[in-house]
Amino acid sequence: MNRTATGMDDAGHTTRVDGMSANTGHSDGTVGKALDVLEAVAVQDRPVRFSDLLSSGRWPKATLYRLLQTLTNQGMLHYDDETGTYAPGLRLVQLAHRAWNTTSIAPVARPYIDQLSAHLGKTVHLATLDHGQVLYLDKRNAAKPIRMFSDAGKVGPAYCTGGGKAMLAFLPEPALDAALRAQAFASYTPQTLTSATALRDELAHIRAAGLSFDREEHEPGIICIAAPIRAATGEALGAISVTTSTLQNTLEDLSTLGPDLQDTARDISAALHPWSAEPRKGADHGRHPDKCH
Repeated sequence: MNRTATGMDDAGHTTRVDGMSANTGHSDGTVGKALDVLEAVAVQDRPVRFSDLLSSGRWPKATLYRLLQTLTNQGMLHYDDETGTYAPGLRLVQLAHRAWNTTSIAPVARPYIDQLSAHLGKTVHLATLDHGQVLYLDKRNAAKPIRMFSDAGKVGPAYCTGGGKAMLAFLPEPALDAALRAQAFASYTPQTLTSATALRDELAHIRAAGLSFDREEHEPGIICIAAPIRAATGEALGAISVTTSTLQNTLEDLSTLGPDLQDTARDISAALHPWSAEPRKGADHGRHPDKCH
């Protein structure tokens, strides 16, 4: 592995880098700029060239070169001499793995979503909110998986996804106000809610039912039911959802899974904070998930 940025040039096919953070600059100096470059590379599904990054117009050429050289020297990025491309480095992967294991709800929730997916035979997602958006932490595919946007590590909109709405519904009012301001309210499908007013009405129904639905609001043909993972304060720590397609199931079919989903969400909450989790009726808090309910 060559961990220097030597040999870097502007040659090769130029494609604009998609999926970068909308934040084009901040007051965090060189460290902030380096993290922006790191994110711009890490969010891609493929290695990227220097010219890919430069074409975004976010950094001067000399600055970008210097930042990439530092990141590769530190092992946060890997530069491939043969292809002239950058990809996440081994050190970044190691740090991400350690963070996932020590700070995320995903390790605690893993056996519960394993059991739920096996029990239902459907795709199960685990998500949390990150600056008002949905960060997918984990995913278990159905026996017959279907293609969809959501995968572990991806960030999606909160206002038009089942898990996102389940978490928004149980935010304290100041946090909800901030989260609503972060929503784009773009129309992905004819079913997408495109205003804060419409979403607030939906969130009131979700709070009453303890469940939310994605009614083909983000992707045509994709539907889901979701439940919040809540602390004793009532605030959502995360959400779990069951996702399928309209070719396989109806929303009425998904509605029958609500009790299983809510029970699993309570079990995860109890495992995360056994002293503060919302009690589940008849639950033996802290037990290993021997079976799904």
